[in-house]
Amino acid sequence: MPFDRAQPYNDLPLLPPSVELETKAVLKQAISANRVLANLRGLAAQIPNQGMLISSIALQEARLSSEIENIVTTNDELYRADADPEGKSDPHTKEVLRYREALYHGFQALKARPLTTNLFIEIVRLIKQTELDIRAIPGTALKNDAGQVIYTPPVGEAVIRDKLGNLEQFIHAEDGIDPLVKMAVMHYQFEAIHPFPDGNGRTGRIINLLYLVEKGLLDIPVLFLSRYIIANRAAYYEGLRRVTESQDWENWILFMLRAIESTAQQTHDQVQRIRALMESVRARVQTEAPAIYSKDLIEVIFRHPYTKIQFVVDASIAKRQTASTYLQTLAGLGILREQKHGREKYYINEALFNELAS
Repeated sequence: MPFDRAQPYNDLPLLPPSVELETKAVLKQAISANRVLANLRGLAAQIPNQGMLISSIALQEARLSSEIENIVTTNDELYRADADPEGKSDPHTKEVLRYREALYHGFQALKARPLTTNLFIEIVRLIKQTELDIRAIPGTALKNDAGQVIYTPPVGEAVIRDKLGNLEQFIHAEDGIDPLVKMAVMHYQFEAIHPFPDGNGRTGRIINLLYLVEKGLLDIPVLFLSRYIIANRAAYYEGLRRVTESQDWENWILFMLRAIESTAQQTHDQVQRIRALMESVRARVQTEAPAIYSKDLIEVIFRHPYTKIQFVVDASIAKRQTASTYLQTLAGLGILREQKHGREKYYINEALFNELAS
């Protein structure tokens, strides 16, 4: 019976797929992707404060992942709102920040428990700030820009939970499948199950990063997968469709492996450039303003493109008046740029901002 896009796909096959996943082409691409990912992991481990990467680079992943769902904000609005969470910001910016919060929540949760349906639910609730649960009401259909139905996911809470249970088993099965190949398969399956009324795409992309952490392929969830998806949006959705309609797993897996390799290399190169920026600033401050120099101060101004006096105080580097002097000194050297926004004063690390926004 031919696949009907307008009918709920309750016959979505369980995992593992009944086809060869690790073809010769897939294995070759997986070796390449694993090598680049290992290089990224090794480089990130050399950063003195890896929390800096989660704070800054992961926020770009949050912005881009949200942009796929037409939730758009600017880098300036995003970083300013992140530096001043109590201040006013538009709903889209707040939703992007919640994505980063959900990613960090999942990252912390993995230290005590594995990826499960319950954790998926926690993640989507943090993103949407509502008590979302597994879809129980029929009527969900995915449409293209022309309003045509392109896919109707399974319906019925029991059916959806059964398929999520099978997905969990696949994620944790000791089956010898390359973890990156498995990530590609589980990403398709989660998107095809489409378990929530909203927030499925972003939740699925967070699960990708958490899976890489759970498997020890990354120590922290920093990878720009969403950048590749945006740049190759048509191929991404075409790949999903071809798995659904013709079980074309090979081309889908190859797409995802290329996404991992490309974004891991981009992130690796960006981390290297940020490290070089930090070292350059460290050397300048140590030479030109030795009285205020400290390793901790340099880390503070690279933890976030927008620094405030309070950040320096909170890091126990100096009390408020002295912290203000430190930041003004750095502004005088041209390392930071002072900017007032309402009542708040920010010191912007423009080199870092431009690097993150590139």
